[in-house]
Amino acid sequence: NYLLLFTEQGRCFWLKVYEIPEGNKTSKGRAIQNLLSIPAEDKVKAYINVKSLEDQKFIQNNHIILCTKNGIIKKTTVEEYSRPRANGINAITIREGDQLLEAALTDGKNEIMIATKLGKVCRFNEEKVRPMGRNASGVIGIDLNDEEGGNNEVIGMVCISDPSANVLVVSEKGYGKRSDIE
Repeated sequence: NYLLLFTEQGRCFWLKVYEIPEGNKTSKGRAIQNLLSIPAEDKVKAYINVKSLEDQKFIQNNHIILCTKNGIIKKTTVEEYSRPRANGINAITIREGDQLLEAALTDGKNEIMIATKLGKVCRFNEEKVRPMGRNASGVIGIDLNDEEGGNNEVIGMVCISDPSANVLVVSEKGYGKRSDIE
């Protein structure tokens, strides 16, 4: 398997799973910067597990959805990430004052939910977002105009393939609420 690792600044790095050093339950682990050539000022924010980058049918029919803190969303085919490079590649162009928040692997027919800090959520079908190239910056997934003086931001994104599933939302102070997707 491959791990596709996405950083705050919109870069994508590959790591074969067998290259990750094995440890036991008491070991401390190693910093990801020791395994990849990630710049010191950048941090890994999301990862995706991909079984194979050689399966043409898989990489052409599946997508990677990226979401930023300012509500920008981008959909790209897995094929765009199928040629690993040691120095990584640009996965999304991040605008100034923004950073990558989430990444998800989808089959092109999922429901996407984007949640904000002020407790609002936007739900839409993934088919409404057209696939873009790697260097594109994406489109607005949720409008963050609010009454709180501009301190709203995206705090999470989930992609749902099963319409009968539930969503568990947990607040900053620990309150939880489980709801149907509908």
